[in-house]
Amino acid sequence: MNTHKTNTQQKVIKWYKIAESLAEIKNVMGNPCLVKAGGKEICINVDDDKAYGCAAKCPHAGGKMYEGWVDPMGNIVCPLHRFRFDPVTGRNTSGEGYFIKTYPVMENDDGVFVGIEN
Repeated sequence: MNTHKTNTQQKVIKWYKIAESLAEIKNVMGNPCLVKAGGKEICINVDDDKAYGCAAKCPHAGGKMYEGWVDPMGNIVCPLHRFRFDPVTGRNTSGEGYFIKTYPVMENDDGVFVGIEN
């Protein structure tokens, strides 16, 4: 676990190791996966060798985002009502006006880490 402050927002982010490499994070049939870090459940998706993290539950009706899928545009789709979310911004791209919490994910020589604000 590493701690680091961002310069612009002065937020403290703790980094939790979730895998040795991106290859360990399995997207089964295009579905995101569930990891636990810092006492939270986080949905992780790998797309084009880049990992994205978001809340494990949809903000609309609590659908399990890790049981959803990724559409051709790279949005994470909730399995309950098919609301789509941009994995970078968390913005709802299907027009319902929701946002999903996102988490930064980084890979370095020590592994893959998800960042959680404290």
